[in-house]
Amino acid sequence: MSSLEPQQTCRRRRDVPQRLAVSRVVSLVAEIVIVIAVAMIAGCGGLGARGGGEPTSIAPGSSFPVVTPNGAWCWFADPRAVTVQGEHRRTYTGWVDNQGAVSVASIDHESGGVISTPFEAFRERDDHANPAIMVRPDRRLLVFYSAHGGDEMLYRVSLRPEDVTSWSEPSVVPLDEGPAGYGLTYPNPIALSGENDRIFLFYRGRDRRPRFVFALDRDGWSGEHQLVRTERGDCYAKYASDGDKTIHIAFTYGHPQGRPFNSLYYARYREGRFERADGSDICSIAELPFEPADADTAYDAVAGGARAWVWDVAADSSGYPAIVYAVFPRPSDHRYHYACWDGDSWIDHEITRAGPWFPDTPLGEDEKEVYYSGGAALDHGNPSVVYLSRSVRGVFEVERWITTDRGRSWRSEAVTSGSSVGNVRPVVPRDRTPDGPGLLWMSGSYVSYTDYGTSIRVAPATSSPVH
Repeated sequence: MSSLEPQQTCRRRRDVPQRLAVSRVVSLVAEIVIVIAVAMIAGCGGLGARGGGEPTSIAPGSSFPVVTPNGAWCWFADPRAVTVQGEHRRTYTGWVDNQGAVSVASIDHESGGVISTPFEAFRERDDHANPAIMVRPDRRLLVFYSAHGGDEMLYRVSLRPEDVTSWSEPSVVPLDEGPAGYGLTYPNPIALSGENDRIFLFYRGRDRRPRFVFALDRDGWSGEHQLVRTERGDCYAKYASDGDKTIHIAFTYGHPQGRPFNSLYYARYREGRFERADGSDICSIAELPFEPADADTAYDAVAGGARAWVWDVAADSSGYPAIVYAVFPRPSDHRYHYACWDGDSWIDHEITRAGPWFPDTPLGEDEKEVYYSGGAALDHGNPSVVYLSRSVRGVFEVERWITTDRGRSWRSEAVTSGSSVGNVRPVVPRDRTPDGPGLLWMSGSYVSYTDYGTSIRVAPATSSPVH
């Protein structure tokens, strides 16, 4: 496979007006973040190492350890957190702060200490610029990131395994030029061991449609491939993989704004071809893009009477996909749904009502992001577990919901309760372990994706997941 060493494969980044160099001020802020995070997390006795137990007793979100006091993320660039067991036991995560600075951090499972490194300072603050993290077979980190609608898709490689303190210079993934006024967003890197550890990079292209490239055996990248054909762009997709031969893809036709019949679809990639959940063929890579109607319809918005937006996709031990998403009978009525494949057909059930949008609408103004739910995430190690954020007595709290019958019935337990500020956009680290972080989320004030004052909080893993 391609080693993706930046100096060998891709041109170095250009100096462009959209991006600013990381300044000493940003570095100083990052150093302060490290001190605070280490003090708070280590002061809590690590992250569940002794007993690896349930999330700390139910408490307000502000009482949980802080990874960073200034960080946010969108939910379409993933993985946002990855656990690695090698020479160390650590979880790696990243965020963008409210000044536009992108950072990557490690959380040590034994000590609870956090080490954070600033990557880049974009001119605009925007939570869509969070990085996506993957781990190479040699346990060096490979991190992709871009501005929201950025001119370039950037990546950096850690110089040492399991270490966030030293990195290659940023390199640029060579992508086609696109329509004026649009740019690149939402990196999703995936490596398949069954294809000699080939790396696929999915992202939203300059035409606002899902696209991907893959690393070539001789080094460098393939040309761009448009995944789905849509008329207006804005197709939103989530990705997951077994790490071997399969990539699961869940997507909506577009943004729910202005699309009253925004349905949910599923397809998967396997050995050079795209197919439906039952294994029936859609097309090869060479035959892309495919139409949404060529894929499985996991939720039909016309039949359901409400538009949808995807939040996460994962697969169980049998390879059957599960999708968590939101539907909107009205902009102020968000409901989480769970769709899964049972081997014969798609099953869809409501999990719970979530309340309205979570941004703090300024007094006297109309909310611009009425379809911003509190957020939901699957445990990719056990997708019968969903973490979600919903309005409880007017404040968004994080809860854990569990099903043992493919979504027909649910039981739940609170993670946060009695909070004074919202707790939103939970994410479960990929490959999480019982001795490390089991959940991360944003906590604080949030007005819009360019106006936020949130921290990243962390809870320990659950020692006894339901199977």
